[in-house]
Amino acid sequence: MDNASAAGGHRSSLDLIALISASIRRERERAGLSMAELARRAGIAKSTLSQLESGTGNPSVETLWALGAALEVPFSRLVDPPRPHVRVIRAGEGPVTYAEHADYAATLLASCPPGARRDIYRITAEPGEPRISDPHIPGSVEHLVLGTGRALVGPVEAPVELGPGDYVTYPGDALHVFEALAPGTAAVIVMEHV
Repeated sequence: MDNASAAGGHRSSLDLIALISASIRRERERAGLSMAELARRAGIAKSTLSQLESGTGNPSVETLWALGAALEVPFSRLVDPPRPHVRVIRAGEGPVTYAEHADYAATLLASCPPGARRDIYRITAEPGEPRISDPHIPGSVEHLVLGTGRALVGPVEAPVELGPGDYVTYPGDALHVFEALAPGTAAVIVMEHV
């Protein structure tokens, strides 16, 4: 990668961190919560939350889900920038967050517009540590279509094996798993929120 591409990628990462920082602060203030109370509800250190709000932290998928659940807002409200009427996200573009322990990346493709109750994500994952997701906000439902590879997906106690083109739906407000079984596994998830 040339220096211009590297700088552009770095700039994009910094832009995403700034967006997440502002979003967390906005949603915390909207909810009328102190930093200490939000950190307690999300199960993270107050110092971590302080770093995230100041734009010096780099949150994982797990941290953002925990904050979204504690704030009772969809994950997307923390990572999605304002968008124009027509939006194209090319493969390899978009706001990406990574799991802490699994080779798993979630790219937000579309968040809930006012009045809608869904977010759309592109998922890429590699075999290895499975991605165990904590429950999302109550009433959440996930719909997943596997594009490539193979994966075990669904409730932790009863995941199903999927191949390309397979679809599954399961409660997002219960502990659930995504485990890539083949290299280059990719999927699209639609999250419904109540």
